[in-house]
Amino acid sequence: MLFGKLLPREGNFFEMFNQHAERIVEAARAFSQMVANYNDPHLREKYNSDVDNAERAADRVTHEVTKTLHQTFITPLDREHIHGLINTMDDVVDLIQDSAEAMALYDIRQMTEEMTRLADLSLKCCERVRDAVKLLNQIADQSVAEAALKTCQEIDRLESDADRVLRAAMSKLFREEQDVRELIKLKGVYELMETITDKCEDVANTIEGIVLENS
Repeated sequence: MLFGKLLPREGNFFEMFNQHAERIVEAARAFSQMVANYNDPHLREKYNSDVDNAERAADRVTHEVTKTLHQTFITPLDREHIHGLINTMDDVVDLIQDSAEAMALYDIRQMTEEMTRLADLSLKCCERVRDAVKLLNQIADQSVAEAALKTCQEIDRLESDADRVLRAAMSKLFREEQDVRELIKLKGVYELMETITDKCEDVANTIEGIVLENS
C-alpha cells in the first residue's frame, strides 16, 4: 500500500475538465431557459434550481481537480495551467448562478430583449468552451491544436457580440427608463450577465496559452 503511494501518478485531469465543462453548459442552458420562460413562475423556479444543481456539481469537480493535483506526482500539463483553468472555468458557472440570483434579488419583473440575447450568447460561449476543453488531451496533434485555437477565436467573437449588446442595452436604458430604481436594477443585471462571456474569454485565453506551450 505504501509502495503504491510512492509511485508516480498521472491524474485524469482531462476527463475532469470535460466533466466540469459539461456542468457549465448545463448551467448556461438552464439559465437561458429560465430567461426564456421567466413569466412562468413554476418554470422559472425549476430552471433556477437546475442552475444551482449544475453549479454545485461543478464545485465538486473543481474540488476533485485540486485534490488530485496535490496527490499527483506527474501532471500532463503545467500545474499552474491546471489550477488556473479549472478555477476560471468555475468562475463561469458561479457567474451564471450569480446572474440568476440577481434577477430574484432585484425583483426583476420581466425579461428584456437584451437579456434574452445576452443569455443566448452566454450559452453559445459556454458550448464553445466545452468544445475547446474537449480538444486539450490531443493538442500534440497540430490539426487539433489549430482547431482548439480556432474555437478560442470564436469565443472572443461571441464576447465582442455580448459587449455590443451590453452597450446597446445601457444606451436604451438611460434614454428610456424613467424610474431610477428600475434603472439601477436592470443596469446591475445587464453588467453581471455580460461578465459570463468575459469569463469565457478568460478561459479561452488560458486554453490558448496551454495549446501554444504544449503543441
